[in-house]
Amino acid sequence: MRNQNRILSILLSISLISLFSFRVGSVQAAAVPVSKETVTRAMKTASEFYRNKLAVHGGYVYYYSLDLKERWGEGKASPDQIWVQPPGTPTVGMAFLSAYEATGDQFYLDAATDAALALVYGQLKSGGWTNSVDFNPRSKLTAEYRNGKGRGKNNSTLDDGITQSAIRLLIHVDQAHQFQHKEIHEAAQIALDALLAAQFPVGAFPQVWTGPVPQVPAKPANFPRYDWRTEGRIKNYWDYYTLNDGLAGYVTTTLLDAYEIYKDELFKQAVLKLGDFLIQAQLPEPQPAWAQQYNYDMQPIWARRFEPPAITGGETQDVIATLMRIYRLSGDRKYLEPIPQALSWLKRSQLPDGQLARYYELQTNRPLYMTRRGKQYSLTYDDSDLPRHYGWKITSHLKELEREFNAVKSGQELKDEPDPKQLLTRVKAILYDLDDQGRWISVSTGARLVGQPKFPVKTRYIASDRFSSNLETLSEYLQQLKSN
Repeated sequence: MRNQNRILSILLSISLISLFSFRVGSVQAAAVPVSKETVTRAMKTASEFYRNKLAVHGGYVYYYSLDLKERWGEGKASPDQIWVQPPGTPTVGMAFLSAYEATGDQFYLDAATDAALALVYGQLKSGGWTNSVDFNPRSKLTAEYRNGKGRGKNNSTLDDGITQSAIRLLIHVDQAHQFQHKEIHEAAQIALDALLAAQFPVGAFPQVWTGPVPQVPAKPANFPRYDWRTEGRIKNYWDYYTLNDGLAGYVTTTLLDAYEIYKDELFKQAVLKLGDFLIQAQLPEPQPAWAQQYNYDMQPIWARRFEPPAITGGETQDVIATLMRIYRLSGDRKYLEPIPQALSWLKRSQLPDGQLARYYELQTNRPLYMTRRGKQYSLTYDDSDLPRHYGWKITSHLKELEREFNAVKSGQELKDEPDPKQLLTRVKAILYDLDDQGRWISVSTGARLVGQPKFPVKTRYIASDRFSSNLETLSEYLQQLKSN
């Protein structure tokens, strides 16, 4: 009992120390002086460190060790490798661009331009990008780059926002240069042309393309009539219609940016075509929602071994949000018609803890999971032994979607402006956390990270997503000062 009490005492002491440290840190952050000058100086200090110390050929990866000897994207990066997939090079480049817009400092436009040119180097002959770029022509990690300096596959991908994020950086940097940077402008136009050519006549997009897609007639979504557990697998599922990983929202954002920047109706029409596909892709009752992957008969299909044909919570939320954006663009209420049924499905499909399952079994709507033994995956309804490399449950955004839908129906525009007090609090914390070398250092909690590096608990590292988010926030604060 004495030992047990001693252990409890130690644990209580640790908890109190942690709580005290948190409160001290919060108090110290609250005391940080904030002005245009302090924010501008912090932005420049952090950005100079990131650009001068971490950039490789103008591009970036996800994570860096503090001694800068190790770099990670999805796995360890080679010395000449950068990452395209967010939060890699395009994410950092867009943060630099936001800083340029907030400050007018040429340094930031130069940094964003370097990032854009790194992407130009890695643009594939098919017009898009794969998840990384390797600048060593002899490396096995290269792909079939448009510049002829790579070898390998020519697979432009929309998975995880890869090509979309690259296009967005290019077109925004193109605009910042008033369309006078020949190399960037040309690459942006090639990428946009390739994206439009990758859209099926029904409005859908594949996960991957190497050239123009086939002409396939439109059909409404329907449930497979075969045993989907054992039949209907397609090896090259990536060639078919996909909504996986928020593709609809990512592509819509990219096309709308292109429409706003270049004023070309082709981009608007592509968004409307995508909206038409989303209407067709909604499954009938009892599951009026959406799947990750479809075959040309508009039936949900297998993707990877742990991605079964199913109704998916995440993609359904993304589609609902996307349809509302398309309605705001077009004013056509047909894009709102699928939403009430889909919201009802989300409501009745929430798990007891308020989350959503990633997968719901076709027609029964039972939450569907997987177990793993080595390389073998097996379907199960039991969530007690889930593989850790994948997110089997996701956050429900039902309330936010319902709120947005009610606003859209009534013609209201929800304000997305940051609360000044909350923004100031975030700015103070960001300034407080910046060290004397210009770094924002992250500490591993053991939680799964993008790219899934296996960092031991308490490992200290530098993260591109944190740098980019902080730089965006500080830029936002400066923009707010301008408007006051």
